[in-house]
Amino acid sequence: MKTWFRLGAVALALTAVSLAQADTLKKIKDSGSVTMGVRESSGALSFTLGDGKYTGFHVEICDLVLKDIRKQLAMDSIAVKYQPVTSQNRIPLVQNGNVDIECGSTTNNQTRQKDVAFAVTTYVEEVRIAVKANSGITGIGQLNGKTVATTTGTTSVQTLRKHERATGVDFKEIFGKDHADSFLLLESGRADAFVMDGSILAGNIAKAKNPNDFKIVGEVLSVEPIAIMMRKDDPAFKKAVDDSIKAMMKSGQIAKLYDKWFMQPIPPANTRIGLPASEATKAAWANPNDNPMEAYAKK
Repeated sequence: MKTWFRLGAVALALTAVSLAQADTLKKIKDSGSVTMGVRESSGALSFTLGDGKYTGFHVEICDLVLKDIRKQLAMDSIAVKYQPVTSQNRIPLVQNGNVDIECGSTTNNQTRQKDVAFAVTTYVEEVRIAVKANSGITGIGQLNGKTVATTTGTTSVQTLRKHERATGVDFKEIFGKDHADSFLLLESGRADAFVMDGSILAGNIAKAKNPNDFKIVGEVLSVEPIAIMMRKDDPAFKKAVDDSIKAMMKSGQIAKLYDKWFMQPIPPANTRIGLPASEATKAAWANPNDNPMEAYAKK
């Protein structure tokens, strides 16, 4: 009986900790601070300027969200702490309470929704193909017998192979250790195409010595909603975040932020990504939702 009592007490204690962590608004109010998860190099969405400074489309959206939350909580100020995260640790850091709001480049999918919550979609990514402008390649059909580059640890080539128009198309795979390395494979001629998220392709093209030597072509290989992430089972905090973002969508502010980060020169090199908002992104702004990527798949 004592053992069962102790186990029950432990379970209750763990539940209490979980519930305490899930009340993010109270945590912010009590501590006077919030921890924002950020990425070092997620294109124009979230990146570092060095010296502990972070910026980007999603970082600025989160800054505005937190201003609205400060007003909601009637606080004079909120200290924002930046926590760099990676693809591997971002979800655990949100779950364990070390990160309150993750403002990077995370895809909302059904698997992740079991562990965390997502705000309404703010950016819809499209996996595309980048080639040299003079290559003559305009789509998947011209990749037969070619060499296709992608980045180690990503699923872009698998996505390409599964595409309905890839049937009968035989190509060789070559992998770069990171996105910059993969683009170098295309730039140097060791690869005929680079398959990756459109924003990453556009970002690498913008930073190339001769951006006009490259272009993004062909079919959209997959569509992935990117959203701000937070702890699961915290409806009050999710509502506060969603309401703030929806207001930005309704007022047109989010479209202006997109133009700032994707269509205008941005730091640190003042290069221009030059990636207009996709129709899928515009649709997400017009009809705010937190649907996972599976909802975007062809039926």
